[in-house]
Amino acid sequence: MHCPSCGVEVVEQAGFCHKCGQRLDSGDGPPPADRQQEAAPTPAPGPADDEPEATPREKFAQATARDTQDEPEDELWHGGYSSKAMIGTWILSGLVSIVLLVVWALYVRTSWIWVTMLVGLALLWIYQLGKLIYRRMNVRYRLTSQRFIHETGILRRVTDRIEVIDMDDITFEQTVVQRLVGVGTIRITSSDSTHSVLVMLGIENVKEVAGKLDDIRRSERRRRGLHIESI
Repeated sequence: MHCPSCGVEVVEQAGFCHKCGQRLDSGDGPPPADRQQEAAPTPAPGPADDEPEATPREKFAQATARDTQDEPEDELWHGGYSSKAMIGTWILSGLVSIVLLVVWALYVRTSWIWVTMLVGLALLWIYQLGKLIYRRMNVRYRLTSQRFIHETGILRRVTDRIEVIDMDDITFEQTVVQRLVGVGTIRITSSDSTHSVLVMLGIENVKEVAGKLDDIRRSERRRRGLHIESI
């Protein structure tokens, strides 16, 4: 379901929105025993009560800051671009090379054309190898119980973090060849201002990794949504 105030997705069991602190239950029926005292009338505010009451969002931010201050952050997964993701490219390049070699062997007798063809094929394979090395060295991912961290760059390294509670949707896709070797692309949609959509190419065991991302996202939202009931 979605929060009626801010529209963010929340888990069914949550009594309050993890994002803005809006109460989610209907409020019907008698209040729980631990809330009866809160429902009792309170004395009229005096001069000392001039300060405005904190909003639900502010209460939530204060409570979750206290709750997570000393909470250990465990690493759940780390990885990067897998060389298996280029198996389809290698197969296609190999077929193109074989076809060109056969055609030129049957119909071409000029030596300089042969030299040009061999140089072209060599450049094709060098390009594919360079792309693989670049993708392997350019990006690294790390998932903890609280954050998703991704690092990009070779000479200049840029590190960015997405709070798992800010992730809104996790999807993955695979080509036919990628399904055979268990790799694919994961797409993370979040409310993070830097990366509202993060695309992770060539992730090995993509189904398990995407499931782990979604599980920790839902677990953290459930924990935060239930925790705010104590505010």
